[in-house]
Amino acid sequence: MTRLFTEFYQNILYPILPNVLRLIRQFTVLCLLLCFGFALQSQAIAADFTDNLLKQPAREITISLGNSANELKFEPDHLEFVPGKRYLLHLNNPSQLKHYFTAKDFADGIWTQKVEAGKVEVKGAIHELELKPGAEAEWFFVPIKPGKYSLNCSIAGHTAAGMTGEIAIQ
Repeated sequence: MTRLFTEFYQNILYPILPNVLRLIRQFTVLCLLLCFGFALQSQAIAADFTDNLLKQPAREITISLGNSANELKFEPDHLEFVPGKRYLLHLNNPSQLKHYFTAKDFADGIWTQKVEAGKVEVKGAIHELELKPGAEAEWFFVPIKPGKYSLNCSIAGHTAAGMTGEIAIQ
């Protein structure tokens, strides 16, 4: 049996072994190049997608947190957005009380370009905005994840008093 294995190795396997190893190396290099190419293409697609979004005019929507009569409500209290479209949400607080725009699940389902308030621009994940009396803010974003999300003012007693709303991404 040992002699058969030795003859098989010397006469059949040994002569083709360098070719097999070369094919394995070539296949490995080809796979790595393909993976690298797909990675570069994905980055280019993402960059084009972002560039196209930023060139898209933002659809503007205004929402008031409270009103001048100090009623605890959002006006409007129902917002609808379309995935893939760019929006500018104008937030203002005309009341004498501070209010929060709290919609964590909604914020997780969008891509925030930026939030501007006064001379400050904030980028990254935003889950809650506080607007003091008379304050204004602009939130630029693109909805991504369809669903229905709750909106509320998380200040004690405001939600219970009716300062709630619904945001739909459809």
